[in-house]
Amino acid sequence: MEALKREVVRALEELLRARYKTAPATIAVEYPRQSGMGDLASPVAFEMAKTLRRAPRQIAQDLAAAFPSLPGVERVDVGGAGYLNIFLDRGAAARALAREIAQPPRPAEGAGKIIVEHTNINPNKAAHIGHLRNAVLGDTLARCLRFFGHPVEVQNYIDDTGVQVADIVIGFREILRQGLKEARAVEEKFDYFCWDLYARVTEMYAARPETAGLRAAVLKHLEERQGPDAELADYVARRIVNCHLDTMARIDVRYDLLPWESDILAYRFWDTAFDLLKKMKAVEKVASGERQGCWVMALQGPGFADLKEPVLLSSSE
Repeated sequence: MEALKREVVRALEELLRARYKTAPATIAVEYPRQSGMGDLASPVAFEMAKTLRRAPRQIAQDLAAAFPSLPGVERVDVGGAGYLNIFLDRGAAARALAREIAQPPRPAEGAGKIIVEHTNINPNKAAHIGHLRNAVLGDTLARCLRFFGHPVEVQNYIDDTGVQVADIVIGFREILRQGLKEARAVEEKFDYFCWDLYARVTEMYAARPETAGLRAAVLKHLEERQGPDAELADYVARRIVNCHLDTMARIDVRYDLLPWESDILAYRFWDTAFDLLKKMKAVEKVASGERQGCWVMALQGPGFADLKEPVLLSSSE
């Protein structure tokens, strides 16, 4: 497909120079958002309009009528105010794509391993269609990078110390009045079981707002890996992650590494990273205002002009 795009660009450049003695330095050929607008499209007539002092649609009509016969191109139409909509010979395009896929992997540009992180489902419930969509997108990106010869490591970050897991622990403890022994005895689909329990915890918080205060103590137990709460959370998270892996395996999505947040905390990886950020002056502590006591990362450049600094640590942490 990319080779055919280059041929279309070359044909347009030759046609423009033959008819108008000039052509833009770069001729854009894009993939349209809607299939009815062709397989490829070019706004080159708009770029030529100022130079030629003619309406873009008139220029596009001239170019479409004079577009040369090109292997793989079925026809060229004019769309909208002056777009060139290029329709491909689908059979020829499919054969060309098949030949390209069958070629050996191309040598990768650049050096080093590429890490693709995706899926990242909280281990407190079953995977839903949105999670599957994210997994498919990430898996597709990883496969494309590998096809082009890049060394790729696929990671699925497991947030096993977050509020969602803490809520499941609270659900077992406060609603079911159960612990690790009873969790191990659950015979039904565990990810579905916990999803229903999570909904009940949310309802409990709404009906009894004071119970939301249980989270802080449970989260502390999870981060410190101490006591029955931590043991239950570890079992819940690992059993649900196994459910997620089974689900993803059914659509042939797999991972090279599962980084567990509890390991990052236990082995003090975060402390080391945070110390490096402070030494590099990439973060700063706010001395006053609504974010007093928070560590923030100051992002600079035009793309971050309207973005507030992300908070890495709040004053309560």
